[in-house]
Amino acid sequence: MNDRTSGPDRAEREELARLSPAPAERDLPPGRHLHHKDTLMRLIDQDSAPAAARDNGYSPGAPDGTRAARSRFPRPAVLLPVAGLALGGVLLTTLAVTGQDGAPAPSAAGTASQATAPRGAAVLLDRIASVAEKSGGQTVTGGQFVYVKSLQSGNEGEFGGPVKLTGPGEREVWITQKAGPVVDEGLIHQDGSYTPITVGVPDGETPVGYPAGLNRPTYTWLASLPTDPDALLQRLTTEITRDQDTRDTPAEDRDPDRDAFDAIGELLRETLMPPKTAAALYKAAAKIPGVTLDSDAVDAAGRHGIGVARDDTRAGWRTAWIFDSTTLEYLGERSYLIRDTSMGKKGTLINTSAVLERGVVDALRARPSRTGESSTTT
Repeated sequence: MNDRTSGPDRAEREELARLSPAPAERDLPPGRHLHHKDTLMRLIDQDSAPAAARDNGYSPGAPDGTRAARSRFPRPAVLLPVAGLALGGVLLTTLAVTGQDGAPAPSAAGTASQATAPRGAAVLLDRIASVAEKSGGQTVTGGQFVYVKSLQSGNEGEFGGPVKLTGPGEREVWITQKAGPVVDEGLIHQDGSYTPITVGVPDGETPVGYPAGLNRPTYTWLASLPTDPDALLQRLTTEITRDQDTRDTPAEDRDPDRDAFDAIGELLRETLMPPKTAAALYKAAAKIPGVTLDSDAVDAAGRHGIGVARDDTRAGWRTAWIFDSTTLEYLGERSYLIRDTSMGKKGTLINTSAVLERGVVDALRARPSRTGESSTTT
């Protein structure tokens, strides 16, 4: 591929090349390495070429099934009982590693600052947004359920100790689409058992239920979000802050940039996303300082893709959303340590996930069929 860039664009290409581990360090054939690298470089070239033309004056055409309110920090939800998407008390997320630690440090200025993701990550997120916006939307009623089938790894290590991951296991969830508030949120099928997802409260208190919102994102609620990236980012920040205020989250445990990235990651994981909302979320993510590229990320199903990543420097790990390098479809998520901690050595994989199927069904335990109608299995 011809090198058509110079100056800042050339520096971006060199940075992307640096993020790509040497072929000998990875379990891929050489041709596959070149495919991933060329895909990344092509994204940058395609974006920078029109810009250069315009500059020249040319304009081309919990185990019992209860769930506590989600905490936006820290992510991933490893050994932290109320963190992340703790559906049914099962603390699960993403896993894999490149062994690279070249991401810029997150900004401490918050999402209101003028800083944004590096250009390479911003270009990729813009491409992903364009693909997402063109995907077909669905009609989802309040009486239906969003179904998501995935692979997840869990951590069996002791709190504060080394990570001990389980092998990726199959997980199915059915999430009610009622506007709410509801106490019975849906159902999990995992390890051969069906477990209701219900709102968890301290003993002796009466559950009040969650309405549709950031803690229970229904398709209708997601479709109601602003599609302007700046307005959407502000909306998320406001709702996260309100949630943290309700739980009296200490100031030192709040990081607007990290919390916004984590919130978007949660929204991508076990929901069915309206196309315009998905596009706006990806564009909003490009405005978060510290977002970078993970050039060869691997999901829990072993699928290689491109990662959109951000470091949690306080916790000492990196979280990456993984996208197919050809279709730019969301595949899953992974996290790994970027320095030695009590959880393990730098590079230790701490969680992994892979989305296998999404759909809409009319009843709990029903699964989408190839004809578009749901089939029920007991």
